[in-house]
Amino acid sequence: MKNKFLHSHIVYCKYFLLTSIMFLSAVYTVDAQRNRLSREAASEVKDTLYTFPPGEGYTLEVLFTRGPSHNHPLMAVWIEDMNHNYIQTLYIAESIGKGVFRYGDPSGGRWMPGPIRRPAALPYWGHQRGIRADDGYYLPTQEDPMPDAVTGPTPKAGFVLISHIPGKDIRQFRVLFEINQSWDWNEYWTNVKFPDDEHYMTSSQPALVYAAVIDLDSEKEEYELLPIGHSHWSGENGNLYEDLGTITTALDIAESIRVRIPR
Repeated sequence: MKNKFLHSHIVYCKYFLLTSIMFLSAVYTVDAQRNRLSREAASEVKDTLYTFPPGEGYTLEVLFTRGPSHNHPLMAVWIEDMNHNYIQTLYIAESIGKGVFRYGDPSGGRWMPGPIRRPAALPYWGHQRGIRADDGYYLPTQEDPMPDAVTGPTPKAGFVLISHIPGKDIRQFRVLFEINQSWDWNEYWTNVKFPDDEHYMTSSQPALVYAAVIDLDSEKEEYELLPIGHSHWSGENGNLYEDLGTITTALDIAESIRVRIPR
């Protein structure tokens, strides 16, 4: 009986040791891959986007480094006053800002550019901007698009946005950055969570909102934007949901987002 017990105990220990090694190996592999992707993202040559031509006021640079989950997300960058009132958009993805998606119209037998309404894409930006279209969505339309000065194609990887804040009256303000990526489901935000909500189905994990407070009277030149919440999962309202406990891979779309104020 004693030998049988010892044999069973040895078998159990071997099994436990083997599974532990396999688990640690898997964790190490995932961490190694994430670290490699992070190093590659940090060292890659970033595209440069320009919005708002220089003039009287301040130049502002937004430096975006992609994370390991980055896969063609949509983004909006804007500024607010210290009371959370919208001031102006610095950048908005062209498809949202113009109301036209590159593959939006299949009626001719092949996908062509066409209008698509995506209220779940960047809803916090849309509601903060506060312009409601005739169809009820807080989105620009083909008939009333955002100006060319702030729209641009979605960068494929990391980028530097160089923009301009007109006037010199604003000394303190908030920079906000909203980002959303389609089809990034997780165990909470599943593809059957809201089966009858067509807009949720295009968003998956809801858009994330990052923010930083900029003080032009300080000597600080660089600020890190941190996640402050997520938007409504189908764009139904402009609320900011601060609990990020259900958000997983969406937090890895961006490795870092920083704002630089050249002096």
